[in-house]
Amino acid sequence: AGLRVAVVKPGQTGTATGEPGDVDAVSRLAAPLTGRTLASYPDPLAPLAAARVAELAPLELYTAVDEIRAAADKHDLVLVEGAGGLLVPMGLRPSGEPWTVADLAVSLGAPAVVVARAGLGTLNHTALTLEALERRAVPAGVVIGAWPAEPELVHWLNLSELVPNLLGAVPMGAGSMDPGVFRRSAPGWLTPALYGVLDDWRAWAEDAG
Repeated sequence: AGLRVAVVKPGQTGTATGEPGDVDAVSRLAAPLTGRTLASYPDPLAPLAAARVAELAPLELYTAVDEIRAAADKHDLVLVEGAGGLLVPMGLRPSGEPWTVADLAVSLGAPAVVVARAGLGTLNHTALTLEALERRAVPAGVVIGAWPAEPELVHWLNLSELVPNLLGAVPMGAGSMDPGVFRRSAPGWLTPALYGVLDDWRAWAEDAG
């Protein structure tokens, strides 16, 4: 869409120093103007737990807020990726209390995109996440993170339930695509609310099926 985009990952876990993380994968596929990871920890745990296990400083909430706002001053769109879920402890507040991605969204006054599974169990998990965001007055939509190449009945039924909040559906295996193919294809996976061109879920379902 010609936007200046930044991708920020507040807490990356499960990667040793110098190893590529999620932001590197996004940068390879989508080539945002800027990609930044604010804190990285080697153990594959929730960020706050990973910081404690590694005896590293936890990420402070307002450090993350300031970094993201600084990025917003220089870009048209800033995408902030969480870690593990909406209410996973990410770091500490100045008071010493843990903070979550939900707290970060509230502090930034930013909407949220919930990445949901396509299969069994997703309806309850997604509904609970949307409910938690609604209680915090955070606008939110849903993107299916890995739509299968051969969807089964459960996938189609889940899709029909999610459509009222659905902003997109990314095909399974998209992360291993050639970057050029990924960039050409991505607008067709997302609705105009996410700068895509997908505007008819019925037609999309017929093509996908």
